[in-house]
Amino acid sequence: MHELLSSVQHLPPWLIYVVAALVVAGETAVIVGLVAPGEATLLLVGFLTYTGTLRLGPALLVMVLAAVAGDAVAFRAGRRYGPRLRASRWGARVGPHRWARADAMVGRMGGRGVFTARWVAFARTLVPRLAGAAGMPYRRFAPWNLAGVVTWVGGSVLVGNLAGESYDTVSRLLGQATGAVLALVAALVVVVLGGRWLGRNPDPVRALLAWAARLPPVRWLSARYGLLFFLLSLRLGPTWALLANLAAGVGLLFLVALVVAGALRAVVRHSGLALVDGAIASWFAARRTPDAVEVTQLAVTVLRGSALIMLVAVVAVVQAWRHRPWRADLLSVVGTIGAFVPLVVLAVVTELAAGGRVVQFSTQNAVVTASLCMLAWLLSREARWPVAVALWTTAVAGVVGIGGARLYLGLSTASGTVAAVLLGAGWTAVFMVAWATRDRAVAAGGPSMRRRGGLSGGHFAGR
Repeated sequence: MHELLSSVQHLPPWLIYVVAALVVAGETAVIVGLVAPGEATLLLVGFLTYTGTLRLGPALLVMVLAAVAGDAVAFRAGRRYGPRLRASRWGARVGPHRWARADAMVGRMGGRGVFTARWVAFARTLVPRLAGAAGMPYRRFAPWNLAGVVTWVGGSVLVGNLAGESYDTVSRLLGQATGAVLALVAALVVVVLGGRWLGRNPDPVRALLAWAARLPPVRWLSARYGLLFFLLSLRLGPTWALLANLAAGVGLLFLVALVVAGALRAVVRHSGLALVDGAIASWFAARRTPDAVEVTQLAVTVLRGSALIMLVAVVAVVQAWRHRPWRADLLSVVGTIGAFVPLVVLAVVTELAAGGRVVQFSTQNAVVTASLCMLAWLLSREARWPVAVALWTTAVAGVVGIGGARLYLGLSTASGTVAAVLLGAGWTAVFMVAWATRDRAVAAGGPSMRRRGGLSGGHFAGR
């Protein structure tokens, strides 16, 4: 690597500008970003400004203009060939309803999605084309894209400049961080899709059993022993059958939580965040004072996960008592009277996952995050928006406060704190998305859907 840097430094500056600009523009213009993201090029440009081979001001200007030009070409290609793609055989297989949903999604994301995509490899290559194909006006696309380009290009070049001789290490870590961001985006998509599936199937065990019943081995067993299973279910009675179904649902939640915890630990481990755990711990240790430690220790002791779980249970029981009747499926239980159940499952899972060698989960951070989010969600469903904003602001402040307090006391690492907070927030988001999905289904279905659903989503939607 050092030999490559040395050889690049001896090239004429104008040639470096041209090649770097072509690479940055081509990342989106000709989709080379799907193979070779442009961060490495920008970091190299920043390093060359550190050595004096290039000047910082002109380098920033050239790279920004190159990125904007590449995005403009990609946007134009999407605008020009998007309708032709829809009319093609492949576009017909996609279906008009899916195209309509894609258009609605891009319209809903708007400029903020264009800005955010600039910081995610692969996404910044595809989003300009999607925006052009979806018919987004260029006057709306351009300002948000320019803001994303300026921050992304400027940040990457400045990091390369400040890294100096550590360019090789920073380049490797930034590549890992980009991969971690991609994985987190994928995890967010999984959370949304999982929540929507749960909202459409509020009794997931029965839904999975119905799916399994269509498999050939299960169909054979049902044909031979279906009468026996029916007689056993009659023998159990409706109460025990309900309890067994709910217990199976909780077991399913436990397995899902284990998978989510493992995935988040892997993401944080490979992001390179654990490498700065020691430096962050030393920074906090240098600022400890006896009085501050005493106050911080008191806050950590008071805001325990068990106390918050009990508070969630009380709030959930009060709300469920006020809004009867409620249906006895898994989603209704964990969204009303049993809102504490997912928190208990999460506490057990984080205890099992707390012994990692690189990323050590903090059970308190995960449970406090999930509990405060659950409380804010339960209380804000019936509240007006100023109260809802205040509730969620308080929840975020509590999460940040406990995370910072544990870092200050040396009870958690930075990587473990991030992993635990992501786990707690993602875990709650699944049920929020599920409830919102079913609430929309109940509202769209009218009175008949409400009668079948038992519990009207409007009770808790805060509408």
